[in-house]
Amino acid sequence: MQKIPLGTEESEYHYREASGESFSNARVEPPYWWVGMAERQLEILIYDRNVRDWEPSIDYPGITLVKTTRLENPNYLFLLLEVEPTTQVGTFLIELKAPDGKGDKTYPYELKARDNRPKAQGVTSADFIYLIMPDRFANGDKGNDKGKGMLQQGINRDKVFFRHGGDLIGVMEHLDYLEELGATALWLNPVLENDQPYESYHGYAVTDHYAIDSRLGTNQQYQQLVNLAHARGQKVIMDVIFNHTGDEHWFIKDLPATDWIHQWQDGYKDISYRAPVHLDPYAAKSDFVQVTESWFDKHMPDLNQQHPQLANYLIQNSIWWTEYSGQDGFRIDTYAYCDQGFMSEWNRRMLKEYPDLGIFAETWVHGTGVQSWFAEGERSNSHDSHLPGVTDFQMYYALQEALTQTQGWTSGVARIYYTLAQDYLYKDPYRNVLFLDNHDLGRIYGVIGEDLEKFKSAISLLLTLRGIPMIYYGTEILMTGTGGAFGEGGRRDFPGGFPRDKEDKFKASDRTADEQAAFDCIKTLANYRKENPVLQSGQLTQYIPANGIYVFFRYDEEKTVMIAFNSNETAATLSTDRFAEQIKEAVSGTNLVTGERIEEIATISLRAFETLVLELE
Repeated sequence: MQKIPLGTEESEYHYREASGESFSNARVEPPYWWVGMAERQLEILIYDRNVRDWEPSIDYPGITLVKTTRLENPNYLFLLLEVEPTTQVGTFLIELKAPDGKGDKTYPYELKARDNRPKAQGVTSADFIYLIMPDRFANGDKGNDKGKGMLQQGINRDKVFFRHGGDLIGVMEHLDYLEELGATALWLNPVLENDQPYESYHGYAVTDHYAIDSRLGTNQQYQQLVNLAHARGQKVIMDVIFNHTGDEHWFIKDLPATDWIHQWQDGYKDISYRAPVHLDPYAAKSDFVQVTESWFDKHMPDLNQQHPQLANYLIQNSIWWTEYSGQDGFRIDTYAYCDQGFMSEWNRRMLKEYPDLGIFAETWVHGTGVQSWFAEGERSNSHDSHLPGVTDFQMYYALQEALTQTQGWTSGVARIYYTLAQDYLYKDPYRNVLFLDNHDLGRIYGVIGEDLEKFKSAISLLLTLRGIPMIYYGTEILMTGTGGAFGEGGRRDFPGGFPRDKEDKFKASDRTADEQAAFDCIKTLANYRKENPVLQSGQLTQYIPANGIYVFFRYDEEKTVMIAFNSNETAATLSTDRFAEQIKEAVSGTNLVTGERIEEIATISLRAFETLVLELE
């Protein structure tokens, strides 16, 4: 597969100095701030030619200049301010005096009033997340396809590593579709500017932290998306990356300091991805460094979050986007490769500012003991991440195994049982995000051999287990695709989202019978779940799998739901005597997927690979 446009050279690693010789455009960041934030201190970055040694002053009631920080690069000046809660909204002047006293510069800076729009509403087990790769979902504005002024211009839908033209307006135009499906939250793969010469359609190579990528839309359109979603009772989750940026980022091309990124004078070093080094009592220091200080790719420099000015920059940027847009949560990319002290502080600061904010992090690791270490709660080495939830890869592995292997002592469907049995390691496992696939993995329908019965079981388990369920765009219409280092084969365009598509899968009339059956399965269960707390916050009791059949119950004071999964290749009959403590006086029930009423539940018939979701009566 072609990754790089013809005539474009692939990035090469080189050691970067902080000389100031690559100055671009002057800027002040954050571009503005608000009065009345929980954290009173604000660090302003001034980027201008040879500004470092100028002497700053501010004369504005309620504003105190606490500290001035000067780094190696002469083009940067950092001002730490204290903003009193009583400070008046308005614009104040940052005045700089030249080192020789023969000149001055003035930068106006605005303090805004906080508005009362809904914001940072959080993402909880009451939600059902729909993951969208914006470039591949729907093209609502052909006018931004050319990417005028960008390093990679135009679209080419025939090549997976090139841009295809999806954008924020395309997402906005299909909020009704997502509402019908039952989705209550949208997680967008990163939408910030990725002005890279190649392979940046996915959004994980940021080049400007304060700008939406112009090929996806504008800052105002992102804010509009959040407002429109909120009007429908939907939430928006921003995907953020603290581990790395793109090498065309303006502050990478003109580094504030040589230690702003991890780099080496003796050559490039690849990351090892071995996350256990954070908690391994026997870990070699060199292994730890290879995980936390090495690069993802030669065009993605690894950020040094231990640098105090960079750490402040990243934290304030997240606060700025939340206050500006009103978004409800964050998904944190490559969490296990970041400095965990910084990540703990980022989580603490964000939750201080927005106590209900939804936060979950990618923990693509192996073993519940490893995964749970990253979640909130004090660990044996006194580490507390303050991280509410993780992407539950351990349950992902368990579900994959349950759907593709026969039961063994710990394998097959038994792996779900053993995974849930270790939930004691989490402070709140209901805040973990459950999934069957995502943008980095093979799509579930292909993984299970395009078996519709298995697919319905996968969805039934996803929407009834504890946690926050998530599906990847197109799962509901049985999209397939595997292959590539990070699941690129599954990043196909949503049929009907783009000009001249022959079929429009947003419309029921263009779906096949199997696609409609898949859509209806998700729609029915997701909307039941949305209206019934029993599948959101209800307690869970599971039974040890026997003969390839796994049974668990979700229940609260109002309702009890029984879930029975037959992982066998043949039909089975299940006697329910064993589950009397949960069934109690119930004698009948309703199949929540089909609506069929079952009058007698003493024995239950299960098709091969079927999952029965039964509300007891």
